[in-house]
Amino acid sequence: MQRRAFIKLSGAAALGLSGAKAFAGQQMQGMPPKPSPAEASAQTAPSGAKADFTLRIAPVPVELAPTRIVSTIGYNGSSPGPILRMREGKPVTVDVINDTDTPEFVHWHGFLIPAEVDGTQEEETPPVPPRGQRRFQFTPGPAGTRWYHSHAMAMDDLHKGTYTGQFGFVMVDSGQDPGHYDQELFLALRDWEPFFTSQLMDDDDEAQSGPQPERPPVLDTRPNGLEVSSAMYSINDKALGFGEPLRVKQGQRLLMHILNASAIENKSIAFPGHQFRVFALDGNPVPSPQPVDVLMLGPGERADAFVDMNQPGIWILGAPQDNIRNFGLGVIVEYANQHQQPQWVPPAKAIWDYTIFGRTAPAASAPPAPDQTIDMVFTKIPSGNGRFNAWLVNGKQYPHENEFVLKKGARYRIVFRNQTDDAHPLHLHRHRFEIVDINGKKTSGIIKDTVIVPYYGRATVDFTADQPGLTLFHCHIQQHMDYGFKALFRYT
Repeated sequence: MQRRAFIKLSGAAALGLSGAKAFAGQQMQGMPPKPSPAEASAQTAPSGAKADFTLRIAPVPVELAPTRIVSTIGYNGSSPGPILRMREGKPVTVDVINDTDTPEFVHWHGFLIPAEVDGTQEEETPPVPPRGQRRFQFTPGPAGTRWYHSHAMAMDDLHKGTYTGQFGFVMVDSGQDPGHYDQELFLALRDWEPFFTSQLMDDDDEAQSGPQPERPPVLDTRPNGLEVSSAMYSINDKALGFGEPLRVKQGQRLLMHILNASAIENKSIAFPGHQFRVFALDGNPVPSPQPVDVLMLGPGERADAFVDMNQPGIWILGAPQDNIRNFGLGVIVEYANQHQQPQWVPPAKAIWDYTIFGRTAPAASAPPAPDQTIDMVFTKIPSGNGRFNAWLVNGKQYPHENEFVLKKGARYRIVFRNQTDDAHPLHLHRHRFEIVDINGKKTSGIIKDTVIVPYYGRATVDFTADQPGLTLFHCHIQQHMDYGFKALFRYT
């Protein structure tokens, strides 16, 4: 059975209607100096100076609903962890205390920082030892919506890595926010209590159409290995039906920072009666802000959008798919002085298209020619790792010794060729890339750190090799990464 076969999950009770709380940030004081080259160090114990932030990794209960309490690992007694507000270019110190019995890694997703603090074993970042602590120092940047999360390998342990509640927002402020909004909301889309299954539901085909340039002439019909699914969802720490609604007033403008913090799958979200005016992707401003009815985000992706509150009522903001929304992926938005039942109106089918946010004059704004082009072909071997699928990059699993070697200062073009029946969210650490085309549709000016490559599809991105050191590339679906879907870039 192909992964996209839609199998309704049974045995889980649908959740009711209410809401989830939006998290408030932790504001740092002071104006930022001019950005300087990133400096970083990792120490086994804190020095005398007090850290700017402290993260404590420890078991936490998450009450999604009174009858849905999840036991997981989180930061500072909650999941999501605290929102960290940093200033671009102003060095910070973070103490990480690990109260668990296993080594941990905290990855600073979307930051341009050295490998030794990026937070991955593959890049040789020192781990935070069990029952120990470590101090990290780095200069945050670039400005925008970033996040932090565990980067531990999980393999067949669904209580490790991004399957746990170890994630949180980071807002890197430039000091130039004009403040043209009335409320700022941080919304993390999340699944819980993952389980293995050979009958996995997948909605990739609902958000994709058009050419399939990498579709193999003969499809592999061997049965899939076990994959990971979930039937319990939330926005932040509350399932739809529980917690406080998002309370708004007519005429307000909301600034929404939306993150897909899933370990498992791409997610869509809609807000009936309203539109998301997307002005940044992965924290980076887009050349052409656009209104959309439905957002689609792969694990690791973020979208920043303004939403104008001009349709009084009580609405559900949530997943377009009834089963996913009814199992918790939603929140109530309540206008002042409104008392009716929450409304959900299914959106029209929407095809997600990055290119609408790019520049529209390619001849005048085409990216400069790359110094080198790198082809990366992705394939799957069903049950190639015993009970689980194997994922190959250019016919091989990790580590690809000396295959991807970069020269500092050179500009590279990567052609992602996805010859599998999954849409993969691909993440390049410590660098940003510019989308050049999706399935042959050209664009420019869209800067990201994670991109969904359509199933049987192709995406092309350009980046400059300006962050020397080991650099991890991987699919941001935890199981895919664990079972081979990653590679290590090195500098000469």
